[in-house]
Amino acid sequence: MDNNSILEKLEGIRLRFEEVEQLLADPAVANDMQRYIKLNKEYRDLEPLINTYREYKNVLSNIDSAKAILHSEKDEEMREMARMELEDLQKNIVSMEEKIRLLLLPEDPEDGKNAIVEIRAGTGGDEASIFAGDLFRMYSKFCETKKWKLEVTNHNEGTAGGYKEIVFNVSGQGVYGIMKYESGVHRVQRVPQTETQGRVHTSAATVAVLPEAEEFDIEIRSDDIRKDTFCSSGPGGQSVNTTYSAVRLTHIPSGMVVTCQDQKSQLKNLDKAMTELRSRLYNLEYQKYIDEISSKRKTMVSTGDRSAKIRTYNYQQGRVTDHRINLTLYNLSAVLDGDLEGLIEKLQMAENAERMKVSSI
Repeated sequence: MDNNSILEKLEGIRLRFEEVEQLLADPAVANDMQRYIKLNKEYRDLEPLINTYREYKNVLSNIDSAKAILHSEKDEEMREMARMELEDLQKNIVSMEEKIRLLLLPEDPEDGKNAIVEIRAGTGGDEASIFAGDLFRMYSKFCETKKWKLEVTNHNEGTAGGYKEIVFNVSGQGVYGIMKYESGVHRVQRVPQTETQGRVHTSAATVAVLPEAEEFDIEIRSDDIRKDTFCSSGPGGQSVNTTYSAVRLTHIPSGMVVTCQDQKSQLKNLDKAMTELRSRLYNLEYQKYIDEISSKRKTMVSTGDRSAKIRTYNYQQGRVTDHRINLTLYNLSAVLDGDLEGLIEKLQMAENAERMKVSSI
């Protein structure tokens, strides 16, 4: 795409950005909360592109000025300065155009949402539960580095440690757009704590990451929900284990069941359970979008197939291998301590490269 094509496309986006800006200042829009939230999200999504557009136009203007000096200036020293500046500006414009192409790629509409993460022990018995606990610790540490808030909504502890299942919410800036790359089967190769002869075993745990649905994303009829309450299980203090604070919601039309028992308050558990139920029902529709993408191009995001092995953690060799991009890193301890940034960035780069292939930008 040449400069004029980029400018033409960006100018149209700038007009929409200014229109959204005006709408957000309209009192009538502010009174319609659903519309206001959507417009505010659109404004935030467009802002980085508009800022880059303004920088891009400024660089193009400076290029024209440098060329004009080269064309008209007689002083050789001034011409040399203009020549050096032009060389730097032309290098800059190439990287800016690459950045603009990426910003122009249509985003997954769910990337800005919070996420619900579910880790389940797979094959491997007690060792799989221990590994599920290791994954939860890894994500907890990662969330700390990102300044994200993590709240456990339900868990079932393993007999030898870790978790048979743990479900938690993660809230913050652009959570789902980052965490979505973690969906799939995670495999561990190590000598289990329960192994007496020092043999290496292979165990697995599945991770599912769902975009958290907003209230206006999906409507659930109260008549379609059956609510049950019961005493919470596991550690948490006397009041947790003796009062009917735990909540189980059953969505009758789909048969979907959601449980929340990690709060002392039944109302708080109900609120979290509703959020999870809404998100799981919303994800049924969202999955069609992921499947459509997968049919057109290779994607680093799991298509929801829980048998899809995405990563192996090998303790003997201290390595982590991501099978989607054939990437092996020898920093296992750092990754398990939450250092996922570099790994996820490489997955995003691979995803963007695939998106560029099928884009007309």
